[in-house]
Amino acid sequence: MAKAVVAEDEALLRDALVDALAQAWPALDIAAECEDGASALEAIAEHQPEVAFLDIRMPGLTGLEVAAAAAEASPRTRIVFTTAYDQYAIDAFERGAVDYLLKPVAPERLAATVARLQARAGEADAGSAALAELLRKLGQGAPAERKQPPLTWITASVGRETRLIGIDDVLYFRAADKYTTVVTAEGEALLRTPIKDLLAALDPTHFKQIHRSTLVNLRAIASIVRDDSGKGVVRLKARPETLVVSQPFMTLFRHM
Repeated sequence: MAKAVVAEDEALLRDALVDALAQAWPALDIAAECEDGASALEAIAEHQPEVAFLDIRMPGLTGLEVAAAAAEASPRTRIVFTTAYDQYAIDAFERGAVDYLLKPVAPERLAATVARLQARAGEADAGSAALAELLRKLGQGAPAERKQPPLTWITASVGRETRLIGIDDVLYFRAADKYTTVVTAEGEALLRTPIKDLLAALDPTHFKQIHRSTLVNLRAIASIVRDDSGKGVVRLKARPETLVVSQPFMTLFRHM
């Protein structure tokens, strides 16, 4: 039985795609439903699915970044991008012969995509060359729209005290139960904003996700070392602790 990972940050659209796949491809096993790029990448690495349906614009890692990392984490996985109408992207998809679905997904278009995927099942080459070229072309295009400027400061709690912390002073964020721990050179504080919402608000050129629960300020990194298992270890300039980079995320650093 073929397996798939579905990644879409809007719950209604994600549920709609899963329901549509149940009709168009009853034998397909949805191994994971993900709401952000980080969980999608980890799910792809874990389940090694035959196909991954990736929304292009997600908090943190975009669908394009997930696809680039997945090429190493799960080489056999075929990628199907889902996107709102964007002529630049559509032109690139057409020239690269890479599957895509426009949102909202039309049943007849999904049926055609499923037929192509099934016809290619078992082929040795999963179209990695075409995907690599597509990612290169899309990477040269205009950056994704940002609804608002990136965060420059946050308020976080230390006991009963509320502190104003500049984003440049943050070394890393780590998910902690219902809170997010904010770590600076001076210590730790708690933030009520979940990691997913931070991803959408931070400047992606300075903050990188290295684990489902960890975001690091690239300017705070002293070095990154890969261990024998393929995972990475981040050493910080201003604190003694190290941070683990889960194996699928190491690919993202290789291209920096």
